[in-house]
Amino acid sequence: MITQSLTRFSRITLDLEPPLARIVLNNPPLNVIDIPMMDELEEALTEIEARVEISVLIIRGSQRAFSGGVDVAAHTPDKVEQMLAKFHRIIRALVGSKKVTIAAVHGHCLGGGAEIAMVCDLAFTSELATWGFPEIKLGCYPPVAVTALAALVGQKHAADLVLTGRTISGREAASIGLANAVVPEVDLDHAVQDAVHHLSQLSSATLALTKKAFYGWDSIHFDKGLARAEKIYFEELMKTEDAQEGINAFLEKRPPVWKGK
Repeated sequence: MITQSLTRFSRITLDLEPPLARIVLNNPPLNVIDIPMMDELEEALTEIEARVEISVLIIRGSQRAFSGGVDVAAHTPDKVEQMLAKFHRIIRALVGSKKVTIAAVHGHCLGGGAEIAMVCDLAFTSELATWGFPEIKLGCYPPVAVTALAALVGQKHAADLVLTGRTISGREAASIGLANAVVPEVDLDHAVQDAVHHLSQLSSATLALTKKAFYGWDSIHFDKGLARAEKIYFEELMKTEDAQEGINAFLEKRPPVWKGK
């Protein structure tokens, strides 16, 4: 099968090799998800969804990381609403996709990067990967994780990760249900390709309808939950002094000084 590489992107690469599509996040060194990458991801996902010959999508990062998360500079008051709207369109596109989505995780998988990985149908992680949702350390929270993480890993594990902002290894991520399997980094591609091989033997139409049935009830709750998380984020959180302080402290490379208001 001929691989088609679409070259119009600068922050990602997109390869089409039916029945497989591959998206590589490509904004070195940590593949931070900035506004241009969000625009490219949305365009790529729209194109993949329209292609009936594609049934499986792999998402991974280039070089040293899956993704270090969403660009902190995009969390400032003048940008945050546009940023979250764009990012959550990507998340909703993945949640509602008819394709089987697979995250292949190595290196840092943090914040918005971890949110992308967690909403994929399958996730394979290297044992040395670093997963986490560190937004609380910036005075904010990860809306997708507060909405859906507990359904994946249980309420206690979700609360631990979101409320402390601590990072965990790929091994621990797999043990609590964030990933299907953990492997040595040299074996990550093999694990992903093995899954792709099994999926490629199956009917793409049946896979799509099975996903529709499988996630139907969860999708209803996810949409409502994410809308509520967004409302609190914009109308309450971003009006606090601490949220502004957390972002400013990070950008100014200094410890935050919390005021509790």
